[in-house]
Amino acid sequence: MDIETIRNICQSFPSVTEDVKWGHDLVFSVGLKMFCVVGLDEMPVSTSFKVKDEEFEEIANRPGFKPAPYVAKYKWVLIDDITRMKRADWEFYLKQSYELVKAKLPAKLRKELENN
Repeated sequence: MDIETIRNICQSFPSVTEDVKWGHDLVFSVGLKMFCVVGLDEMPVSTSFKVKDEEFEEIANRPGFKPAPYVAKYKWVLIDDITRMKRADWEFYLKQSYELVKAKLPAKLRKELENN
């Protein structure tokens, strides 16, 4: 697994934007709300994403995972090395994160994004 694969997965979802925030984080968003953050200046590469409330504790306690700094209260986890998960798991969790974040957008914005 590498950053380019994560980028390809995230960019496969509708209406996704990508930018660099805080000078060193690659951020993927939907409706200007983040759903995936990749640390560009770390080796190994770490990534944060949102999970379901009921999955948070279990995932955050897996080896290599922890509650994501600053956003754990919103049920975000951080994986310390992106090679710890297989591509199929990345596809599942990134899609889930995207859908969870998109679902919280205002109805009008969600409708606009779906029509684009």
